[in-house]
Amino acid sequence: MSFLFEKCTFKIYNENIIINCKPFDCDDKDLNEFFAKDVLNYTNELLGKSYCFTLDEDEKQIVAAFTISNDSIKTYSLPNARKKKINSEIPRIKQMKSYPAVLIGRLGVNINFRKIKGEEKTIGDQLMDFIKSWFIDKANKTGCRFIVVDSYNKRAPIEYYKRNGFIELFSSEEQEKEYTNIPLDLKLNTRLLYFDLILLKNMN
Repeated sequence: MSFLFEKCTFKIYNENIIINCKPFDCDDKDLNEFFAKDVLNYTNELLGKSYCFTLDEDEKQIVAAFTISNDSIKTYSLPNARKKKINSEIPRIKQMKSYPAVLIGRLGVNINFRKIKGEEKTIGDQLMDFIKSWFIDKANKTGCRFIVVDSYNKRAPIEYYKRNGFIELFSSEEQEKEYTNIPLDLKLNTRLLYFDLILLKNMN
């Protein structure tokens, strides 16, 4: 049984959601503010699209929400070891200096639905399963090899993405600062991670 798929409905996060639903609270001030105030402008400016799952028995209740946009992994800006790892599974690598990806810009789960009794997976893990399956579906309109995320550099979100198969794009914080032109004496607020969708496609 999957609570998110069987007891919720997938919707575009639009003006109707904001007007008709209860305020979305995922226990993160920045995310809450984005989904309450900034999400429509983000969509209107063509910077990304946002979606959500609402509870079937209470359509005013948002269970989870996320935002995605187009991105890429540029191999020429990666350390040699990571570049080799990414290129090793892709044919004709000399013809491509970057690979298509989708960026998860925002992702949150309602604080009241983090863990559902009787569910094998958390709602967050179910949501990630959905996003992954969406981009290997044959109906997908564009090629997308990777999912990338610029995660908060905190234990809980990093562990969440790693639990769902994501890998750091850079092996250390120092290396990420070096390759992303962040001064070494500054705190790294986010970490870049990626997931290779071919792993799922080959299983189907």
